[in-house]
Amino acid sequence: MRRSILLNLLLVIATTIAGCSSGASDVPPLGKVTGLVTMDGQPVVGAVVEFQPENGRPSSGTTDDQGRYELIYTNELHGAIVGSHKVKISTPQYVLNADGSTTENKESIPAKYNTQTTLSAEVTAGSNDIDFQLTK
Repeated sequence: MRRSILLNLLLVIATTIAGCSSGASDVPPLGKVTGLVTMDGQPVVGAVVEFQPENGRPSSGTTDDQGRYELIYTNELHGAIVGSHKVKISTPQYVLNADGSTTENKESIPAKYNTQTTLSAEVTAGSNDIDFQLTK
């Protein structure tokens, strides 16, 4: 429960910091992106999935209790920029406790999927179902 609250808070903060577009003409072509993240065959819960295009704003989403995610581009727009992306999958650095304090959280996803990512994905116009089968 605490992890879910923190993840949602981090996602809202990340999309707010990324800013809002000044108009529809500023929005690049987007593709809807959903998928499943597993680690050794088991769903990864509460991970942040980030797609970083070569140029432009990243999109991110958080996995649910079944390991499913949907990318968000801005507060109002879902999806990711059409094209090639570097993908990072990580767990939150801090967990929000019920009393409002935070506790440091150890990264449970191997570095090859986040700080030293080897993951990439191609987003096309329309719907994209992009799954990631991670191993330890």
